[in-house]
Amino acid sequence: MAVPPSLALSDGVRIPQLLFGVAGLTAAETGRAVRVALDIGYRGFDTAPGTEAAAGEALAGVPREELFVSFKVPAQGYDAARRAADQALTALRLERADLCLLDGTKGAFTDTWRALSRLRAEGHVRAVGVAGFGVSELRRLIDATGAVPVLNQVELHPWLQQLPLREFHAERGIVTAATSPAANAGLLADETVTALAAKYGKTPAQIVLRWHLQVGTVAVAASATTTRTRENFGIFDFELADDDLAVVAELDNGTRV
Repeated sequence: MAVPPSLALSDGVRIPQLLFGVAGLTAAETGRAVRVALDIGYRGFDTAPGTEAAAGEALAGVPREELFVSFKVPAQGYDAARRAADQALTALRLERADLCLLDGTKGAFTDTWRALSRLRAEGHVRAVGVAGFGVSELRRLIDATGAVPVLNQVELHPWLQQLPLREFHAERGIVTAATSPAANAGLLADETVTALAAKYGKTPAQIVLRWHLQVGTVAVAASATTTRTRENFGIFDFELADDDLAVVAELDNGTRV
């Protein structure tokens, strides 16, 4: 069984570069999709609010040391964030998750961050990061708390490569995680991507996910179908040549999905 490569977070925790995501799935879809992903070989799972119980049930019985599990808590202040985190851990059937993400910047995110940092200090999560933060929000969080998130999960794909944000991440030791890694499947019909798929004998989705691995991001690939889930996992037996990476880099046009 293939084993995805991993990256070291700044606190030493290692994260698989390919995570199975469940954002957008119902609870019923989540349970089935996670079980399928486990059978295929995924061991890294990125859960979303409302999916934790279904994911926890599907993951029950898998040796804990084999899994990487993350969950999200909306920016909502200290007390509410702590309650939400406790509820998520209970639903996931975990005493300690691998990663907790402060999700969004609309609310009291510095107070939420302090709650999640306390959760880490108590040993309930191994690492704490953020989701949906830009450079200005990251600066505000770091200036207010003195802490640097280990990871920032944002929309990122060949059409939206987020170079200034990734440069800031690199300067501060923040790992970049990519949601919508294929632009909600929009990139699967891109002429450049389909040409590369033909060249390498791979699918367009595999070309895009391989690009993510080689530029150093964590790709969060969500799917409710067995075929696509299996396809997404088939990216560890080839590499894109440097000149083809350069071709993909030229696709950056700022498109958000």
